[in-house]
Amino acid sequence: METDRGQPIANLVRLPEFVAYLGGTEFSRPLTLRSDRGDASVLSIHVIPYAGDRRLMQIKDVTQSDRLDRMRRDFVANVSHELRTPLTVLAGFLETLQEIEVDRDERQRYLALMAEQSQRMQAIVQDLLTLSSIESAPPPENELVDMVSLIDKLRRDAEALSAGKHVIVVDSDGRGDLRGSEAELTSAFGNLVANAVRYTPAGGTVRLSWKATAQGGEFAVADSGIGIDAKHLPRLTERFYRVDRGRSRDAGGTGLGLAIVKHSLTRHQAQLEITSTPGVGSRFVARFPAARVAGV
Repeated sequence: METDRGQPIANLVRLPEFVAYLGGTEFSRPLTLRSDRGDASVLSIHVIPYAGDRRLMQIKDVTQSDRLDRMRRDFVANVSHELRTPLTVLAGFLETLQEIEVDRDERQRYLALMAEQSQRMQAIVQDLLTLSSIESAPPPENELVDMVSLIDKLRRDAEALSAGKHVIVVDSDGRGDLRGSEAELTSAFGNLVANAVRYTPAGGTVRLSWKATAQGGEFAVADSGIGIDAKHLPRLTERFYRVDRGRSRDAGGTGLGLAIVKHSLTRHQAQLEITSTPGVGSRFVARFPAARVAGV
């Protein structure tokens, strides 16, 4: 503003850390200043002395790089946390078997638990590799994906995972196919279906639907499961984010499934929409633009 001209900058920006930085004599490192207005912006302020007692102030908006750094730190911490538990279990059982004589039945029980934790680590590593390959891969090719065959495969996978405990329903008129990477779309849709089965109690219903029109395509998975509180929905596609960490482990999830779904769909210009009501169920919808739909 015009009225601010000529005013000492400390009178205009009164954050204590900023005022203290200006009043000091050590400017070898910049000051990282986080906004107090709730917009999560981050500024890097560097004062450079020159020409005697003059000072040049350099201000950079580092919000994006700060967010990426925080995501990297969180990712490393989450990976470490997810692997620590199965490694601790494995190490504990190995130590027990090395130091204590146990009978055959007890030994077999320990080995079964060790195998379970080993498989869990393998699943986490495999999902990490899948996510990494998706992020670094070139844009997906426009191969034609037969949705009738894909939906039938997803139904069979759901029935196998359910083992007869759920009602699996398919709602599709068989019209329209998708253009894109069949492997990526199969992985994305498969994760949605697996989650629906895992988090739906026995006797519940899982519904797969596919609808294609001239305006685009919509693949949806709806369940009558435990549901998710609204406060968690915006963060569900973050890597390793869990609504209930213990419940997720019991269900066999790695915490990376929805991150894989989001990245695969984004590469196909699709959007993931999530609606859920605790105790009633959830619905995950992948919406594809008209350019990705064929045969309608």
